[in-house]
Amino acid sequence: MNRTILIILSNRLNKLQKVKYLEVECDEKGNVLKEKTLRAMPKEARFAEVWENDEGRTSFSSSYRFKRKYRHALEQKKA
Repeated sequence: MNRTILIILSNRLNKLQKVKYLEVECDEKGNVLKEKTLRAMPKEARFAEVWENDEGRTSFSSSYRFKRKYRHALEQKKA
């Protein structure tokens, strides 16, 4: 079963830097299957998890530390 993860790349020191949103699809072991850059913040809650990197990194591959955002507005509600 694959899960979809939203990754938010921001910069806590320079608020003028544009925030990037990535949609990552991975399997149950955590292997990344597909990575897609989103043009804007998604409108609907469709993600299994939401992660954030606020160190000013510009790509998923250059980031090495992420914070999981629990109960984020874009995270799916589990039944």
